Amino acid sequence: MPATTTATTNTTTDAAHGLLHAAIRDAVQTLWQQAGLPDLAGDESGLALSGDGRAYPSSFCLDVAAPAGVAASSLASALIYQRRQHQAMPQVAVDVGHVLAECSGYFTLDGQQPNLWAPISGLYACGADLGEPGWLRIHANFEHHRDGVLRLLGLPTGAATTRQQVAEALKGWAAPAVEERAAALGLVVAAARSLQAWRAHPQSAAVAAQPLVSITQLDSDKPAAPLEWPAPAQPRPLDGLRVLDLTRILAGPVAARSLAAQGADVLMLNGPGLPNIEAIADLSRGKRSALLDLKSTEGQSKMAALLSQAHVLLQGYRPGALDALGLDPPSAARLRPGIVYASLSAYGRSGPWADRRGFDSLVQTVCGINWAEGQAFGSDGLRALPLQILDYSAGFLLAFGIQAALYRQASVGGSWHVQVSLARVAQWLQAMGQRPVPAAPAQGEVPGAAYLEALDTGFGHLQAVRHSAVLQGLPSAWPHAGQPPGGDMPCW
Repeated sequence: MPATTTATTNTTTDAAHGLLHAAIRDAVQTLWQQAGLPDLAGDESGLALSGDGRAYPSSFCLDVAAPAGVAASSLASALIYQRRQHQAMPQVAVDVGHVLAECSGYFTLDGQQPNLWAPISGLYACGADLGEPGWLRIHANFEHHRDGVLRLLGLPTGAATTRQQVAEALKGWAAPAVEERAAALGLVVAAARSLQAWRAHPQSAAVAAQPLVSITQLDSDKPAAPLEWPAPAQPRPLDGLRVLDLTRILAGPVAARSLAAQGADVLMLNGPGLPNIEAIADLSRGKRSALLDLKSTEGQSKMAALLSQAHVLLQGYRPGALDALGLDPPSAARLRPGIVYASLSAYGRSGPWADRRGFDSLVQTVCGINWAEGQAFGSDGLRALPLQILDYSAGFLLAFGIQAALYRQASVGGSWHVQVSLARVAQWLQAMGQRPVPAAPAQGEVPGAAYLEALDTGFGHLQAVRHSAVLQGLPSAWPHAGQPPGGDMPCW
């Protein structure tokens, strides 16, 4: 390539990177201000950005949303480090390509890459026999969700039922009818909507009224005193801070794993018999993992003991599911004054869908993202984003909110509730706008070797993407390699 052409290409790339990094900085600054954290003095020196998202082409700003979440979370870690160590905030380095590689969820176990989707999960044409063509997405990674949908469609339950059988059955159903019937049964199915149709839906207005990262005080009448943090044994921002992780599906575990990456003592709690996805091997890095039956008297007693020494309780159950167990936010704050209680939901706690179950792929379908992405790529149908960006962005934002609340608790006291919803993250992503689809080819299935690490875990030999933020000058090894549920005891 002639030198002039190379120089022009480099200049164009540098300019594109400059605009991208400026957008990330703006998003971080907004998040920081909304969380009420101290002003970032010398932001340019505190956050070092590099790279781009060309490996995962999309019309949406995936390369702004997820990196902004990682950067905000990591800067909050640096702020906590400054408070605990009485030293200058370490510089935070974030590579955009590395962040998106982390969002790919790529991992292998003993050299094999697991199939993360059940055979009948996915998108279906619907209503052809009714003259009402539409699209429906089914999430069937858990057997009880799969069999529930199959029963609804009048098909045999079990793994032997094929996609073709499901597709044939759905020709006689209108997509909204399946969605409503499924939701009434607690299943996870979504009818596809355009952005305009979603904006007209009452749940869209309810979601828009919610903050992106909500941080509210649980005990404003009688605030808890600031909790005494243990003296850090290692130069890690969250060393010695205890996190109860009651989550299983992507966004919540990503939040807890992000905290573990900064040294937090994370104890993942699963109920005996609860199903898990294959990705638990990847999501367990940095954590200890125990089983605890919260419906038993003994389990509730152990949970109370764990909570009494915890700094954070993170849960991703359907809204209201923990209330009957006395683990709703106000009850947890009474049991552990000063707790930071974090909740993840699909659609938030208000509106007609407040209690509805949902996953990233379904929210993408419902809120018009799949429709708009398909149009951007010149397709007549729907197109999923190349990454489960809502889950990962929500996880990074939740980790940010948790740390902002920890900082607030240490500064002024109080018990705090942090809330993030996938649908609100989707609206945040959509508000960033769409752009022409990049001409660059998509990333291959395996992220670059520079982003990968290998660990011997309780699941087997794991190769996965390293956490994508670096606090310069601080150690970065995981506190624990990861164990299957029950591999550790339910104790601190």
